[in-house]
Amino acid sequence: MKSTRLLASASASALALIATPALAGDVVGVVVDETETVSLQSAVVSIVELGRQVVTERDGSFRIADVPAGTYTLRARFQGVPSESQTIIVPETGTVTANFLLGGDDASSILVYGQRANQSNALAREYASDTIVDVLSRDAIGQFPDQNVAESLRRLPGINVLNDQGEGRFVAVRGLDPNLNATSINGVRVPSPEGDIRAVALDVIASDIIESIEVRKSLTPDMDADTIGASIEINTVSAFDRRGDFLTLSAEGSYNEYSEELNPKASANFAYRLTDSIGISGGLSYYNRFFETDNIEADDWESNDGLVYAEEVQYRDYDVERERISGSLGLDFLISDTTEWYVRGLYSRFDDQEFRRRLTFDFGDALVGGTSNAATYADFDPSDPGEEYGITVERDVKDRFERQEIYSLSLGGETVSGPWTVEYMGSYARSSEREDNSVDPTTFERDFEGDGLVATIDYSNPRVPLYSVTGVADFFDPSTYELNDVELTQLSDAVDEEYTLQFDVAREFVSDGSVFTLQTGLKGRWRDKTFNGDIAFYELDGYLLSDVLGEGPTYRITDLSPLPGLTEPTDFFFANFDQFEFQPIDSQFDSAAEDYAVEEDVYAAYLLGRWETDNFLVIGGVRYEHTQTDIVGNFVQLIEEDGTLPNGMIAADDTVIVNQNLTSSNYGYFLPSLNIRYEPVEDLVFRAAAYRSLVRPGFSQLAPRFVTEQNDDDEVEGEFGNPDLEPYEAWNLDFGVDYYFGGNGAVSAGIFYKDVSNYIVNVEYESDGDRLVFNGIPFDEAVIPLNGDSAEIFGVELGFAMQWDMLPAPFDGIITQANYTWTDASGDVPDSGVGELGAVGPTRTIALPATSEHTLNGVIGYERCPISLRLAGTYRDDYLDELNGSPEEDRFVDSHFQLDASARYRITENFQIFVEAVNLTDAEYFAYNTVGGRQNNYQYEIYGRTFKGGVRVTF
Repeated sequence: MKSTRLLASASASALALIATPALAGDVVGVVVDETETVSLQSAVVSIVELGRQVVTERDGSFRIADVPAGTYTLRARFQGVPSESQTIIVPETGTVTANFLLGGDDASSILVYGQRANQSNALAREYASDTIVDVLSRDAIGQFPDQNVAESLRRLPGINVLNDQGEGRFVAVRGLDPNLNATSINGVRVPSPEGDIRAVALDVIASDIIESIEVRKSLTPDMDADTIGASIEINTVSAFDRRGDFLTLSAEGSYNEYSEELNPKASANFAYRLTDSIGISGGLSYYNRFFETDNIEADDWESNDGLVYAEEVQYRDYDVERERISGSLGLDFLISDTTEWYVRGLYSRFDDQEFRRRLTFDFGDALVGGTSNAATYADFDPSDPGEEYGITVERDVKDRFERQEIYSLSLGGETVSGPWTVEYMGSYARSSEREDNSVDPTTFERDFEGDGLVATIDYSNPRVPLYSVTGVADFFDPSTYELNDVELTQLSDAVDEEYTLQFDVAREFVSDGSVFTLQTGLKGRWRDKTFNGDIAFYELDGYLLSDVLGEGPTYRITDLSPLPGLTEPTDFFFANFDQFEFQPIDSQFDSAAEDYAVEEDVYAAYLLGRWETDNFLVIGGVRYEHTQTDIVGNFVQLIEEDGTLPNGMIAADDTVIVNQNLTSSNYGYFLPSLNIRYEPVEDLVFRAAAYRSLVRPGFSQLAPRFVTEQNDDDEVEGEFGNPDLEPYEAWNLDFGVDYYFGGNGAVSAGIFYKDVSNYIVNVEYESDGDRLVFNGIPFDEAVIPLNGDSAEIFGVELGFAMQWDMLPAPFDGIITQANYTWTDASGDVPDSGVGELGAVGPTRTIALPATSEHTLNGVIGYERCPISLRLAGTYRDDYLDELNGSPEEDRFVDSHFQLDASARYRITENFQIFVEAVNLTDAEYFAYNTVGGRQNNYQYEIYGRTFKGGVRVTF
């Protein structure tokens, strides 16, 4: 019986006498599952007679302070299982300990592991949350065949995952750019390993070591305000998440039908209590993956008299190896009955060895003809032999190794004394992306001019334009292709570091039937980000493609031969390095163009008030954030021979001029917020939120980098950074209603609205006479990031989850989940700038980049011990990916539908085998434009299916 167990009964004790008002005591305890295995986070514990309630922490603990002396009914509720009640007697002073075991006869399957556990734990945390939040637990992450955190997140409402090489990478929430999200690990904001953006690529972090992921879609004053999409909070395991020690080991192999290789993956997670007050926990994951991608890309599209064609077509064959190592380690200390300390660290390393072999047709100087479905390109005109035409064909290989790393370390704690709660934390986080000595690429080239070459591109399938050639017998002869150049990335090093200190203090004021909490805090964030590139170009006369041929490419779409080998050009380059001629001008220009350094300091303070009864919660307040930024970038100017130098003289040779620029900025914002939760009847919850937030501009956009080229016609073209950019500002509104069924299920509906000011867009400027001037730099054509007009986002989110245990066996094991999001996100952007800088042309309304109007996720599962089956589908429709010079040239990404499946069989309580299938639908990636009123290829990729199998052991 429960009364005989360790955590069974309520008992009055004099443990830890803490400061309390006279004639009042505290009620403390823990809530765990029936098997005493899992601490139940977000269980709701209430004193029925007083209408007071609290929500349990991640270790299952709760505390109700300042309870008047008397006899009461204490009740604990958790989604998916029956509630429990017990009688407690609160003395005039002191502490009452009351613990709960929840679950019933099948608690081991409902609350400990599997699909039921995931659904129950996620619904409990969403139900008890103060804000609008979606949750993934460890059980959910383990049930899907997801390779990283980004892919796990796509199971949640309103989330669109942007893929790279068929693997989820960036996350867009509610149709907003990934740069408008914020990501934290164990409460520590994660800086971006990418050199030019703020968004964190979540493919760096393995999903195996994650305890839970929360996507917070509304903010409170104690949260960092640098998000408009969502705040993504990743938590690793804690020693006190479980009631006892545990160790989980997993090993699997995966097979991709394109690479035809078996790849290993293994993980381990553990928690161990060294003493009753000290615990250690952690996880380690390793994954090595070989895969291949077949790709076609086309660009520079034209439409003339019904003929639509591309001036450049590329056929790319990728052979990629990715290795991911992620680990976490944590220490938890119960210093006393009132104080807890922790140390938590995470390390993740993502290595990407990419070989890309490519066949490129440059038709910019060709004679073009053809039909609506095919274009012909010739290097001659039979009717006019004196006219010159040309086709350039390149065959190259990229041999690039890149490493991304993320470190995160936090130290902090919490002290509770009577009505006072004090929290404190210090942290350090570092992200980096490094590439050195990559031969990226080695390019061999041949110019056909009057040789009789005719190339035909068949556009009848807009996704897959296929080529054929006639007229030149040695087109496929590798000895006719000579080295154009070797681009050596000697160094590409992006480093982003942030130090943080945070202090929060709260005071509770208890009255009849309600609790008011006043909270305030301070936070400092000191961030340094740098990017340093060192690029070198080399040439060598007489170096031919035939010198470095390798095995034929495994390209499935068409014949690309001959191409360089994967490693042969790299080996040749370093073996004969002293024979290559260094190209100083191109090297100096590219090395200086992207470099910058940023110091960004953010100081924040807030005041928060929280008023709560048993069915009503209001959290309101204001946050102030002050930002101080110092940025260094380069003004890099390339002036070709006979061009005009800044001093007015004529350049005798090609000349690169580099000047360093330093800019500073200071600004501050008051950011109010209000969150309301109302539960008129049990399990029916209404929510509303209104808050103001901001996102600072991207570092590469903000850096005072000015890159210009002056051509033979003395025209200056360039790209600029803009240190005068203002942050995105947004007013956000959310309304939602959730109904939680008596069993393990819920239905939800919500609407959201965002009004975003200072939305940043790239504007193309072109002078119509005299040169324009930006930040003192004259130019004829340039792309400049500017703050545009406001943008508006409106949407609807619907969700449904149900465990059908009311059905007769064996159908009572069916589990379903589904969510749908409709988003209408639009903004006005200028088409171009003409004449005086700032005098833009007509504006046009666009759907905001990365916005899918329709996003749908669905899961059909079956769980009846020992079998667990799951089929998961995810769909999003097409979205705008990139703005170009005109609406017809804008880049769109086509809709995506993917099915994944998993099956698990539990041989014993501790031993499980599983098989998984990824991308059963063989979904393709297709990006397109609409030149000529039809879809035209910008990028097409295929990846094939992946199958996995393995074992999982729990101790």
